[in-house]
Parts: sequence; structure tokens; C-alpha cells
Amino acid sequence: MLYENLANEFATLIGNGQIRPGDRLPSVRHLAKQRSLSISTVVQALRTLESRGMVEARPQSGYYVRRRPARIADATTLAGAPAPAPVEVGVSRRLVQVLRANDAPGMVRLGSALPAPELLLAPRLSRLYASIARRQPQLLASSSHSGLSEAPLLRSITRRALEWGCPLADEELVATNSCTEAMMLCLRAVTKPGDTVAVESPTYYVMLQLLEAMGLRALEIPTHPVTGVSVEALELATRKPAAEDGVSACLLIPNGGNPLGSVMPDAAKQQLATLLAARNVALIEDDIYGDICFTGARPRPIHAFDTSGNTMLCTSFSKTVSPGLRVGFVAAGRRAADIVLQKTLTSGKTNALTQHVIAGLMDSRGFDVHLRTLRRRFAEQVARTRDAVARHFPAETRISDPQGGFVLWLELPPGVDCTALHAHAAKEGIAFVPGEMFSAGGLYRNCLRLACGQPWSGTLEDGIRRLGRLAAG
Repeated sequence: MLYENLANEFATLIGNGQIRPGDRLPSVRHLAKQRSLSISTVVQALRTLESRGMVEARPQSGYYVRRRPARIADATTLAGAPAPAPVEVGVSRRLVQVLRANDAPGMVRLGSALPAPELLLAPRLSRLYASIARRQPQLLASSSHSGLSEAPLLRSITRRALEWGCPLADEELVATNSCTEAMMLCLRAVTKPGDTVAVESPTYYVMLQLLEAMGLRALEIPTHPVTGVSVEALELATRKPAAEDGVSACLLIPNGGNPLGSVMPDAAKQQLATLLAARNVALIEDDIYGDICFTGARPRPIHAFDTSGNTMLCTSFSKTVSPGLRVGFVAAGRRAADIVLQKTLTSGKTNALTQHVIAGLMDSRGFDVHLRTLRRRFAEQVARTRDAVARHFPAETRISDPQGGFVLWLELPPGVDCTALHAHAAKEGIAFVPGEMFSAGGLYRNCLRLACGQPWSGTLEDGIRRLGRLAAG
């Protein structure tokens, strides 16, 4: 839509620093004349930016870029540099306790990174299930010995991937039960117990759980909260071949990374794809947040820049359609046969009926409208949460400025122990995830992650106010 294109253009200029906090935007009439747009279209674009927390209207003065809390600096400055050597992973036992607190009755749930059910598509899914099951009842009895991926889903995925500049071949695609299963299958295909896997630092704790369960070591790579993982650090880390106890694989989230919300620039993605292919270091790419980045056009995955088949692209529909469907896929490049073997051995075929439902949803005219709405809502929720943290937390708190997803990363003053803070907050009915859960080496003790998947409410505002008071001691 015209208003969204204009809003995204200004969002990119603001994100790049070309328009700075405090700067006045051109007047509504000037923009309408300059862009040959209607006044209402320009106003709608500016209100979209306002809802994202990027600009503010000043009476009889116009729209200005908001003065926002400071961005986090390079991640290596947060709580000590990532470990210089691979480390054994042991987060699962502590993590279970943390996540259990988030599910306790009456909690202000700032821990679990799941979208609110009302933001998703349950009624439409119900109609699709009934319609497809009625027309194709054989799908209800689909055998796990048949092909792993249904043709309609493959067609829908390849069509949509073309729209974001990432041609995929049917033969490299394998439907999975989740993005987590997709990553697990990829790790099984390219590593063995004791191998080293490079990960971002901080990184999503489920990735650390996978490494722990498979007996793999983690090498933490410095990651910038805006531009993502350091290609220079990865270049140094991968100089030694895997056969000489070097890195066997990389496990990364380049688009809307969790927990920082960073998006790697295209030039860095190209550089990284070329580097890892030349050194035969497998890249496993989690793109689960690719469709909910809100800085402009949908960012391309690293897989789009890889001509060697070295990159394995993993994702699912849990953040955009429903976490309960348990459908994802991997575009496995040259390792597709290995992934098919691992999938057959571990879990067999992903539900055939649900694959058809996802395909029908992706092909519907309303799906793109849904994604645009979802991006706008998440951007609004992140902005509201960010502003509340700026108002209620200690003045020294530094806050990430996510380019996608729906989580915030906070760095508190050095003396704050967020693991101890979590215990106190849980007793007060507030859940979050402490920073050390995002590091194999136990870094980021003074950091935490807040989830912003729920619509803004007075309950959330009060929870952040109380959490800020606890953080202040």
C-alpha cells in the first residue's frame, strides 16, 4: 500500500541515522505534493510511524523523530567478551525453571516469545481444516512412508521465496515439525558429538539446548545489536579446519535475531556465505523472524546469496500463523538427501493435512495483509514496551532497538544480577528470561530479555514498572 511504502521508507532513513532524533519531518502538504500522494495517504503513513514509536506529533509544529533511549553498543561490551574457546553447554536444567515461572498462573508474562493468540489466524485455520479435510479425506490417513513434503506446500514456499529474492528448488525442501526440528536435523547431518558449532553471542537459548542435547560445543561469536554477527570474528574463528578441532558448523539468526532483533546487511550476508562455503563450514540459518522484520522490505536470507548449496535455511510458521500447527521446513541445499534420511529416522512425515492447510493459507489473498498487520502490531508493541522500560528502569539501563521480531534485550548497570532479579520478580508475579540463558559461557548476568508478543495493556505497564523498581534495588 502507498502509505506503508512511505512509512517504511522513512523508517529506513530513521534506522540508518539519516534522519536523526529530534529532526522535524517535512510537512504533510509538502510530502503530498512532492510524492504526488493524497493528504490522507501521507497522514496515514505518519500515523503508522507514530504507532511504531518512531515519530511524535507536536501540536501546530508537525512530526518529529522521537528521542529514544540509547541503543546497546557492540555486544562485546555488554558483560565481557564471548569465550575465546569452545565451551560445553549446560543451560537446560536452569532454563526449565525459568520457563516454568512464565507459565505460572497470574504471571505478567514477559518471558515467552510467542505471539498472542488474538494476533493469529485461528478462525481461518479452522475453516481451512474443515474444507480441505472434506475435499481430500485421504490426507487424514496419510502414511509416514509416503513423500515427506506435500506438493502444494512446496509450490507455496517456492513462490513466496521468490518474492523475497531467494529462489528455492523443490528437491531441496523438506517439511518439518518445527523450526527447532529443522535445525536439529541439520545439526545431525553435519556434526558429530564433540564438534564445535559457532553461534551468535547472545544467542537464542533453544539453540544452546540443541547443542547440549547433541553433545556439541559452542563457540560464541560477538554480535552487534543492529548489524548482527561479526563476519570478521567468524573469519578468524573458522581459519582452523574442522578436522583439526575447528568449527564444523555455524548456527545463526541473521534476520530479526533473537534476542537482539538485529538484521545483517546484504553485503555482510554475501561475505559470510562466500567465506563459509570456501572453508566448507556448514551454515544453518534460522529465518523464523524474516517475515516480521519492520525496517522496510522483507530482508533476504543468507541462503539467497549462497550459490554452493552450503547454507541450510530453517523456518516455521509458529510466529506468523500458529505455534500449535507444528509445521516448518528446511531448504537444505546440497545436503537435502541427508536431511531426508534424518527426518525419516527421527519423526517421519509431518502431518499432511496441516501441510495443505498452510499452503492454502499462504496462497490466499489475505495472507500478505495479515503479515503487514502483524509487523505493524509487533512494531507497536515493541515501541510501547521500550518506552515503558525507559520510564521505569534505572537511568543507566540500555535497551536494544530491534529491527524485527518482538523481543527486547536490556543491559542493566553492572552490579545487577538478573538471575537473582528473576527469582525476586517471579515472587512478585513477573516473568522474564535472564541474560545468562543466552550464553553457553554464562555471560550477560546483568542483561535480560523481555517478550513483546502480547497486546499492550495496563497489566504489562504495571509489570514493567514493578520490575524496574526491583531492578533499581
